[in-house]
Amino acid sequence: MRTNGWTILNLPLITDTDKSSHLKNCIRNNYLHVRKWAMRVNTNCFRIYDRDIKEYPIAIDYFDGRFCVHYFDFDEPREDLAEITKDTLHALFGNCPIYARTRIRREKTEQYEKVGGSKEFFSVLEYGVKFWVNLADYLDTGLFLDHREIRRYVASIAKGKRLLNLFAYTCSFSVHAAKGGAVFTKSVDMSNTYTAWGEENFRLNDLPLKNNPIIRADCLKFLENERDSYDIIIIDPPTISRSKKMDKMFDIQEDYVFLISKALPLLASDGVLFFSTNSRKFILDPSKLPPCQILNVTSKTLPIDFRDPKIHQCWRLTEKKS
Repeated sequence: MRTNGWTILNLPLITDTDKSSHLKNCIRNNYLHVRKWAMRVNTNCFRIYDRDIKEYPIAIDYFDGRFCVHYFDFDEPREDLAEITKDTLHALFGNCPIYARTRIRREKTEQYEKVGGSKEFFSVLEYGVKFWVNLADYLDTGLFLDHREIRRYVASIAKGKRLLNLFAYTCSFSVHAAKGGAVFTKSVDMSNTYTAWGEENFRLNDLPLKNNPIIRADCLKFLENERDSYDIIIIDPPTISRSKKMDKMFDIQEDYVFLISKALPLLASDGVLFFSTNSRKFILDPSKLPPCQILNVTSKTLPIDFRDPKIHQCWRLTEKKS
């Protein structure tokens, strides 16, 4: 049953001997727990299952009554796992829309490509801010849920500030900052698709693009020429990228020193730079960076609905005080 956009479960705990009963109960309990928090903070997209049970190595994200299932370590979803997952979600939530993603390790030169052409966009809420998402056409949905708490913090300090968002994707950091009162944001990304998507996110929230320009450019080349000053800088790059629009392959472990070294001089006095990555193997070496204060804030940026403490890493960099 759906009430005010929320799926209401009236099911008791499942006690039958069906092999998926543990999965049903886990998803049910997770959803009911996270939903209490989500309703308080005006959010209707969150994770309801995060590989909690060894036999079911999947993650399930809830997007306002729709479900995105992530399968890991398989070239194709296991037929039995996909069937069990579908039956479980339908048993709990009725005839709900279910979308699948397969997460596999890719070669360094292989790119994540568009996988469909349905143009099936719909809006969701995150702390009251609206975003367009698409569960059918792209490997990623348009909104990285694990960065929710970093976005909220940035919004909380953005009033009256200027923000630069590098590798902006669909501009979610910039939109949150603008809604939080930032006087100016600049978003930089190389993709035509994502810069256009970002523009639509600003329009969805009635925010003027005049004060929130979106630049289509290679972020490394952009930093070579940028001279403006910013109070907040966001750097959230991909782990690996090999676009035809780039002169060389981007590798976060090799290129982070250049990114941070070029971005730090753009910080205004008392400015702050946030650097984050989803790479599990990434190691930040302060000795390779210009003098600055570096604080690992990963533990403070993990959302309530994510079980994996290694889902991302995040650092806060500021001017070194004498």
